[in-house]
Formats: sequence, structure tokens, C-alpha cells
Amino acid sequence: MSTDLTGTDEQARGEHFVQSLERGLAVVRAFTPHASSMTLSEVARATGLTRAAARRFLLTLVDLGYVRTDGRTFALTPRVLELGYAYLSSAGLPEVAQPHLEELAAQVRESSSVSVLDGDDVVYVARVPTSRIMRVAINVGTRFPAYATSMGRVLLAGRPLAEVESYLERVDLRRLTAYTLATPARLRAELERVRNQGWAIVDQELEEGLRSVAAPIRDREGRVIAAANVSAHASRTSVEDIRRDLLPPLLATTSRIEADLEIATRGPTTRSS
Repeated sequence: MSTDLTGTDEQARGEHFVQSLERGLAVVRAFTPHASSMTLSEVARATGLTRAAARRFLLTLVDLGYVRTDGRTFALTPRVLELGYAYLSSAGLPEVAQPHLEELAAQVRESSSVSVLDGDDVVYVARVPTSRIMRVAINVGTRFPAYATSMGRVLLAGRPLAEVESYLERVDLRRLTAYTLATPARLRAELERVRNQGWAIVDQELEEGLRSVAAPIRDREGRVIAAANVSAHASRTSVEDIRRDLLPPLLATTSRIEADLEIATRGPTTRSS
């Protein structure tokens, strides 16, 4: 039996709440890397909508160019990226960070990225690759579980302690490799260490053979709003190499990004001569 997506919560959300918009967004979010193409019945089941409602939303998205169909299955189109890029452009972070990442990647000859926290995942918003070191291609918009990534740990460590505890209570700590920290106690201790030292190194926890180091990017109030990293292959870069050779230029880069972000948010007219 299908369940109404919002039930009786609509009134509690206020008279302004547009339930059809929520349902349309739920249809878009139903598509994932593991379910990139679905039938009408699968979309209805994933969203809790009736088949009739799911069909109306899907066909509307087809008309708008955000979904394509072969008559049986449905899939998102690249046009959906416009929704994400609208946010990225308004945020300004990718444009500010990109030239600094390019300079960092050229200096250390390793891939560099910036990500933000979205729910329990990190989402890449800027990237400069130098070589393919993971089985999956990493692009702007790629998501990984925060607990197993250096940028994710920096971002989690920058959250209030109550939010961290809530995260640890709900997250499914799957062992992605033999090295993954997969218990709340161990992850809690590691996040405390990251919070104190101001950076994180992850050694082959997301994928065997991959090491990375990340540092926070803060706004003018000192809040962690993003993270930058450098990643390298374990066969050519030890943890000590990362700490000695990659961490200092990474920290210098995040400082420059923060300085440029402050200028961008303040505007040049507020600077005194």
C-alpha cells in the first residue's frame, strides 16, 4: 500500500508549504548511482507515491528535460546538473577555490579537491585531477560517505558535538576496506583528534591504495564550511610523506582560499586603503 509522502505534516509545515513541489523533488532524489534507471513502479515504491502520481511527476520532468524515458524505464538527464550548479554558482566557493586547487596540484603533482557536507556524505564542488588513482572517476557532484574520507572527517569534526553524536548514532559504518574505522568509538576518537590538530589523514579507508589529507575551509566567523584535500597513491606516498610534503602546502592553500572568500563576501568597497 502506497504511503502519502507527507501525510498530515503539511499543516504543521505552514500554509505556504507546497506538497507537490516536495513530491517532485522526491522523485528526482529517488535516482541514485545504484538506481540510475527505474520503472514507474520502482519510482512509486522508492518515493511512497501512487503509480498515478509518480507517472504525472515523471512525465512532467520529461517535458522539462530533467528526465528521459524509453517508454518503460526512466533516468535523469544531464540537465539536472543545472540545479546543482545554480547553488554552486551562488555560493561562490568553487570559483574562488578552483585557481588555488590548480596551483596546489601543480605544486605537489597530486590531485586536489574541495567538498562540502550534504547530509551524511561529502559532495565534491571543485576538483583538479592529475591522475586516475581510484576505481571510480571523481567529478564535481561525486558523493562519498563522510566517515571514510579525509574531507568528511574534517567537516564532521567542525560540527557541534551534539550533531556529531547524532551522526554517530544513525550512520551505517560499513567496512569499505580492511583499514576502515567502522565503530562509533573509534570514529569518535578520530574526530576528536582531527578537531584538535586541524587536519585529517585517511589511509586506505575509502579504497585500498588511496591516501589523502584534508584541511578545513572556514568562513569569517570561523565556521567550517568546506574542506580541501590532496590525494595520492599509497604505493608512492607514505603517511609520513603526506604529513611532511603535502600537508604544509595544503594548509597554505586553504588559508588563501579563506582570504579570497572573505574578500568576496565583504566586497572590495569595504576594504580600507
